[in-house]
Amino acid sequence: MTTETPDVPGQLARQEELLRRARARATARTTTPATAPSGTDATATAPRGPAPLSHAQRRMWLMDRLGHAGASYSVPFATRVRGPLDIEALATALTVLVRRHEILRTCYGTRDGEPYQEVLEAPSAISVPVRDCAAEDAPALLADEARRGFDLATGPVLRALALRHGEQDHTVLLTFHHIAIDGGSLDTVARELTELYAAAVRDGHGGEVPERPRPPQYADFARGEHAAAAQAEQGLAHWVERLSGARAPRLPRPGTSSADAGIRHSGTHTVPLAEHLPEALRALGGEHRATLFTVALTAAFASLQRLTGDDDLVIGVAGTHRQGAAMRDLVGLCVNTLPVRVDASGDPAFTELLARVRDALLEAQRHRDVPFDLVLERLGAEARDADGTALVRVTSDVIGEPAILRLPDTVGEYVDVETGEAKFDLSFGLVASGQPAALVQYGRTALDDATAAALGTRYAALLEAVVAEPSLRLSQLPGVAAEHGTAAEHDGNRTEHDAHPAEELLRAHPRVADAHVAEPPGGPLLAYAVLRDSVGPTPYELRARLRAALAAESVPVAVTLLDALPRSPEGTVDPARLPGMPVAAAGRVAPEGPRAEAVVEGFTALLGRTPEPDDDFFALGGHSLVAVKLAERLRAALKLPLTGLDILQARTPRALTALLDAREGERTASGATLVTAHQRPSRPGTVLVTGGTGGVGAFILRELAAQGRPVLALARPESAHLVSGDGVEVIEGDLADPAALREAVAAADAVIHAACTFTSPEVDLAAMRAMVEGWRRGPFVFVSSVDAYGHPDGDQVAEESVPGEPLSPYGRAKLDCDALLLRAAGTEGRGGASAVRSPIVWGAHDRLRDQLRWGATGLLYQAAAEGRPIELPQPGTGGRGWYGAAWVHAAALARAVTACLDAPVHGVANAVSGHVSWRDLATDLTGLLGSASAITEKGEVHQDLDHCWHYDSHRLARPLRAQPGEDRRTVLAEMIDSGAGSAR
Repeated sequence: MTTETPDVPGQLARQEELLRRARARATARTTTPATAPSGTDATATAPRGPAPLSHAQRRMWLMDRLGHAGASYSVPFATRVRGPLDIEALATALTVLVRRHEILRTCYGTRDGEPYQEVLEAPSAISVPVRDCAAEDAPALLADEARRGFDLATGPVLRALALRHGEQDHTVLLTFHHIAIDGGSLDTVARELTELYAAAVRDGHGGEVPERPRPPQYADFARGEHAAAAQAEQGLAHWVERLSGARAPRLPRPGTSSADAGIRHSGTHTVPLAEHLPEALRALGGEHRATLFTVALTAAFASLQRLTGDDDLVIGVAGTHRQGAAMRDLVGLCVNTLPVRVDASGDPAFTELLARVRDALLEAQRHRDVPFDLVLERLGAEARDADGTALVRVTSDVIGEPAILRLPDTVGEYVDVETGEAKFDLSFGLVASGQPAALVQYGRTALDDATAAALGTRYAALLEAVVAEPSLRLSQLPGVAAEHGTAAEHDGNRTEHDAHPAEELLRAHPRVADAHVAEPPGGPLLAYAVLRDSVGPTPYELRARLRAALAAESVPVAVTLLDALPRSPEGTVDPARLPGMPVAAAGRVAPEGPRAEAVVEGFTALLGRTPEPDDDFFALGGHSLVAVKLAERLRAALKLPLTGLDILQARTPRALTALLDAREGERTASGATLVTAHQRPSRPGTVLVTGGTGGVGAFILRELAAQGRPVLALARPESAHLVSGDGVEVIEGDLADPAALREAVAAADAVIHAACTFTSPEVDLAAMRAMVEGWRRGPFVFVSSVDAYGHPDGDQVAEESVPGEPLSPYGRAKLDCDALLLRAAGTEGRGGASAVRSPIVWGAHDRLRDQLRWGATGLLYQAAAEGRPIELPQPGTGGRGWYGAAWVHAAALARAVTACLDAPVHGVANAVSGHVSWRDLATDLTGLLGSASAITEKGEVHQDLDHCWHYDSHRLARPLRAQPGEDRRTVLAEMIDSGAGSAR
């Protein structure tokens, strides 16, 4: 069984990738993979090397790098399919589709700070996971799947899932990242999938699929756009002149945040329309040389004018680069935002406003080839308001018949998947097919639910009114006249006894015991929180919650975790004792110190101008890519956590310096001391620990602290606070940096190596080789895995038994690391070595909870959590009398590992708390989860349950002896109860 070995901070992404893959396996239990179809080589070409990103892709990539993408850039495509659905044929069709369209198998990297895209080899097969669920449960499952993130660096950018409601009733969901697809592409995808599915059903899943002409490829489009960039100067000049002086519409931000604003970021309000209304609106447009789209856009302008009271308005509409027959079958991101600026002054009649909108739209379309991102870069600070609000925050569209899968012998029905996020603050929509409707989608930090509902109702009423009487003036049309107070203005009305809204949200978090938001004179907002226990949200998770629920000006630049808020004798918070608070000074004195100097140097180097303390990043010519580069530069120079999104939100050198000061204060408050690899810890007996942020590592650090041993924890600088504590110093490094590993080991008197990449055995092996090279004294303990035994012949496995084939890549890497370590032990002054092989690790830690839910036991956990039947191998199947797993409590493993510092085993030792049969574990899980899952046994063995070995653990029996609360049932209850909020 795979051991849960923790990660160093530099490898967190790899462990998340492992969990992502495990979750995918968990949903694929009933999947039959499609075999690679023949006869398709004409449509799949070998990768042709890196290509630049198109401007639209660049925006998506930047949002991903800034950490600001979220589910708003997922494109879910779902169809309810009634009738016989052949899952294997669908998988075959998907495989061919991905072979044909390279953009669906493209990954994204960076070289010298610039992004590029590169096509991966065509997959031999794509599987379609199948999950059983009732139809009424489908919306939540579809939304969860659509919200799952993508890794653009590794791919894939397409996921498939089929929900089975009945024998002939399914919902098929394809989820794409927006960087690879747009609305026009979905029509091509739906059409080709239907044709390829029909061919697979007709000719057999692995049979001949007729060759089809090779479609245009998106990388060629991106190369062409890149080559033509120099020709956009005239168009750019037009847009700069056209948008000069334009401002984002003033939407009436809610004064207080909704209770669930941090969970549900957007809302949609839909109002049904009479069936005749779209045609009546189309006829109205025909009378005034306008299309239905232009009429709907005019209605959006009229509604926005009534809402804001502003006459100079900008609304964005979607343009496309997909022109001509040659691009008809192109799959990719070909959309381009067109900002339409209209003068609504003078209380014009609707027909007069229609003429103004028509002319403005035609002018915008004449310059549609200029990428909007180039326009934003040229506009600089003019592209945003003083508070950072984007110029295009309101959009309008006419929604036609959605794309669906129309598979042979089935009936397809469109399914709307609600992700809970919106790309823009406000979007007007006219549904012109099927059941007509008017709708508004809105971000809940821009509009409150009541205002949005009223706006949607009045927008629908306005559409009906202009059909009945087109000559009505704006002032006579239905509309919502809202107050224009912002969240900041509401904050200004608070009394000294009122809490800041950010403070209220922090206090409302179930894991937060106390919170305070400080507003230093002339400085940015700073937040402080006290957690109820040591296992809770990180500062960045808390700030993300605030960012999702509050207007930008109400979000503190940093959240610092404290053990307790410093208070005066009267019980009020003492701001002078809060870390990171700026020192009071008369006037607006320029920030000083190394962080302030680094900020100014970074601004100067990347923007070509030495900034004043309050100069705006955008006014100096900054944009998203510069923000990413500036964050990377400051992060490397100051060893503090910083993202491009932080740059975009701070904007001025003064605010950015204050943010960095707060982050330094947070690190200081945490007790983490960062030392360089060349510094020798002054405390004798210092133990180097890798993997301190993982589940096992956290328990090891806790045990070392209880023993009073000085600790040197390996971490990246920005993660120092995650492994901090009394007696803990932090040294910079991670598994991918052999030189840092060698120097870190050389700086310690003993080593506990508990880190692992899980998914890159070559990195794990190179890391062990570097650590052994740096090891010159004291004991070395390696947290290995029972996977190093492979598949032994017997059912009882003695310590240091010879491994049996097959070994997984993970297990072989552990075995090779064990050998490297043990061969070096006792040579050149080195101390004794211990390779502690552990099985599944259980304990109250989020990483270990994830392993329970999605790792080796994920098959059982997910079935129990969903109430599905649990099928187990019957004892005796395959000649094995028992099927189950070994496990160890994380606290017991920590005691065993630290015991090896004083008494090395000079070899391999197993660390096992007990063994549990699959039936007993399934019974425990169903009972603790309150599940009605039926447990049955059969004469087949699922690959995830093909485990039948008992491991001896005599060498470390004393430290492994169970303490109170370390029995199996108790630890499982702790893991399930503490993680219940995210377990289901």
